[in-house]
Amino acid sequence: MPKTEVKPPLVIMGVAGCGKSSIGALCAATLRLPLLEGDHFHSPASLAKMRSGAALTDDDRAAWLTTLAAALRGHPEGVVLTCSALKRAYRDQLRAAAASLRFVFLDLTPDQARARVSARPGHVFPASLVDSQFQTLQRPDAEPGVLTLDAMQSPQHLCEQVRDWLLAEKPHV
Repeated sequence: MPKTEVKPPLVIMGVAGCGKSSIGALCAATLRLPLLEGDHFHSPASLAKMRSGAALTDDDRAAWLTTLAAALRGHPEGVVLTCSALKRAYRDQLRAAAASLRFVFLDLTPDQARARVSARPGHVFPASLVDSQFQTLQRPDAEPGVLTLDAMQSPQHLCEQVRDWLLAEKPHV
């Protein structure tokens, strides 16, 4: 397999405002993989809850994570999924669905996240919920198969780092 054809399952993760959607789309295009936008899999009730300014709970996220895990299983050829994956248990549920799953954690500060989310008028996720995401976040720093990147870098640079990491991580035939 040529190095340009690495086809891993990949989750672009982090709190709201970190750039999951933008980086996920760029990485999917670069790696020639399908993109699954995690926000599109939320239930109408969860979307309404977030729009009203209420944080999702583990119970709210349970069916969503089950759906995302099924979506990962449905893409054995590789896929890029955007998902907050805030807790280790959430990431483990996704890992169980896809062998060799990798995570890219887009890291930023609460102030940076609030500023970015505030700049997205009409988005389902209001800036008032950013702090709840940081309260829920269990950083994946010590977990295997995780690349942590500074979310404030340019999208192109972030995507290049992801590509280089995947090439270094995956054995080539």
